[in-house]
Amino acid sequence: MADNEGEGRGPGEGGDARPRAGQTFQGLGSLRQAMTAATRATPAAPAPVVLAETDVEPKRDALGRSYATGKRKNAVARVWIKPGSGKFTINDKDSPVYFARPVLRMLLNQPFVVTDRLGQFDVWCTVTGGGLSGQAGAVRHGISRALVYYEPGLRPTLKHGGFLTRDSRVVERKKYGKAKARRSFQFSKR
Repeated sequence: MADNEGEGRGPGEGGDARPRAGQTFQGLGSLRQAMTAATRATPAAPAPVVLAETDVEPKRDALGRSYATGKRKNAVARVWIKPGSGKFTINDKDSPVYFARPVLRMLLNQPFVVTDRLGQFDVWCTVTGGGLSGQAGAVRHGISRALVYYEPGLRPTLKHGGFLTRDSRVVERKKYGKAKARRSFQFSKR
């Protein structure tokens, strides 16, 4: 076989020495120029939230609130949402007081950010059990479910983001003959 076409060669190797359009750069400067030109050519606009047409009626109480229960690890959160200014009240405390870490507060806002409803709802919830991380996850789960009850058209957006799925990971139980769930006692040869 004189010409070795297709034998152990990847794209762009051997054969034709012609560079493919947009694949050869003369250093980082030209790569940076190509990247900026590509981003200028196609502006990245945030995808609009599409409300799905549903036959489901919103579930609201006499005060115009929607209620849902959220769970994560050993934490259980009872969440009420109503139209408002975006105020969070968790166990009769403000969000920055109860969840001091910014990561946990960011977790609470995720359902609102994904659905473009940030600052449009007041959240009031009680949460028990578990630690702060599990409680923040439970509140996020409850907010997501309450949003679907308040506005059923948001369900596809929240479902696609994974906000409606209950995270089933819990602490593994301790087994007899072991120090913890899987950790063995220190081995002694004699």
